[in-house]
Amino acid sequence: MARPPVMPAEDKTRIVLSVLAGEITVAGVARRAKVSEQSVGTWKRQFLEAGRAGLAAGKSGPSTREQQLEAEVSDLTPGPG
Repeated sequence: MARPPVMPAEDKTRIVLSVLAGEITVAGVARRAKVSEQSVGTWKRQFLEAGRAGLAAGKSGPSTREQQLEAEVSDLTPGPG
């Protein structure tokens, strides 16, 4: 049996958020999206784990990229007088 086409992440996110909001059941959304309930459950678990990791890591300051951009701005900006 051939695998179904890959569903875009945006669609998976919309599906998971609908389930988490209680707008639709896992069974209902799986039927509507023509995927297995197991797939929806996996997406939900992945979504929650990724969110949990983000909260656990926290944000203590600017990201490395933000620091890099600030340094570039400082290098390009003329100093006082």
